[in-house]
Amino acid sequence: MRYRVLGRSGLRVGEIGVGCEGFLEKTPEEVREWLDVMEAAGVNCIDLYTPNPEFRSNLGQALRGRREKFVLQAHLCTIWKDGQYKRTRSIGEVREGFEDQLRRLETDHVEIGMIHYVDSLTDWEEVCTGPVLEYALKLKKAGTIGCLGLSSHNPQVALAAVNAGLIDVLMFSVNPCYDLQPGGEDLEELWAPKNYAAPLLNMDPERQALYETCQRLGVGITVMKAFGGGDLLSDTLSPAGKALTVNQCLQYALDRPGVGCVMSGARTLEDLKKSIAFEEAPEAERDYASALAALPKISWKGHCMYCGHCAPCPKGIEVANVTKFLNLSLAQGAVPETVREHYAALEHGAGECVQCGACEKRCPFEVPVMENMRRAAGLFGR
Repeated sequence: MRYRVLGRSGLRVGEIGVGCEGFLEKTPEEVREWLDVMEAAGVNCIDLYTPNPEFRSNLGQALRGRREKFVLQAHLCTIWKDGQYKRTRSIGEVREGFEDQLRRLETDHVEIGMIHYVDSLTDWEEVCTGPVLEYALKLKKAGTIGCLGLSSHNPQVALAAVNAGLIDVLMFSVNPCYDLQPGGEDLEELWAPKNYAAPLLNMDPERQALYETCQRLGVGITVMKAFGGGDLLSDTLSPAGKALTVNQCLQYALDRPGVGCVMSGARTLEDLKKSIAFEEAPEAERDYASALAALPKISWKGHCMYCGHCAPCPKGIEVANVTKFLNLSLAQGAVPETVREHYAALEHGAGECVQCGACEKRCPFEVPVMENMRRAAGLFGR
């Protein structure tokens, strides 16, 4: 398992994490088996959005004796009422639901406390000016949660939260189809066939800005919906008109700026093992660039995907990283100090580019790489 530091949280998480779907309706023995497989593979991050009491209790039992080996991303504002899940902003219910979670998980703390499912700016305003955020910050100060997060499907809300400096971790839906859709409050619009009826061109600028802002400010991203609920893995269901593979979806998400971990939506143990196998998959099986370039309903022409197809450079320039640092600076309108430091650490700067054009010939997205190298050399001074 390859590990990444999750932004400024400092948490070391495996690239592949696990959502809680697969734990539902499982016996305690089956949940323990899942944990055994995860521990053996080095999968250490688990998302806990569901308030299902049986799930929480079974997972708590399975964690006995190995709690410290896992990073728990627990959610505030998600409760179990009348036998079903409910999202709430009532502070009494929020407090009761979170305390129940800790009891059933048999722990006194969680590494990430995630304010659950904020998809409208009105809801975000209510959260950040009301008792929910106050309670979450109190938990953080007490060490009951290690760092504060927020889950959202709307880049407008996510950007507001990130720019406010209030969250350390963002749980966000990332995949090659959703990234082309504009932000909005209705989650169902991300699936709506009408929104894919006409050809889609390039990443939504707010989503691009969100990823780059997270990278710049040190807000780590944990990814949900990497497979689009499984639709992207099906020729008939994929809004792109053609299926992608598990490995391609995982690599795409992991290549976005700011991303630390992808929460695999595994519903069976076999699904989980397929996601874990990504870590040993050859580069050709993880490569998504050619597949995306050939999708019939979507085009990323001119947009750098940081896929690395431009390599190798005869001068040793890390072209994808140089482009990423260039885009981060252009989005900010200045060169952030952290970006300047990362660029300075590169062995070869963009100024060493001899304009041979080999990178552009290999790029599936027709990115003007040579022009980007000229701009980067001027911006960073080498």
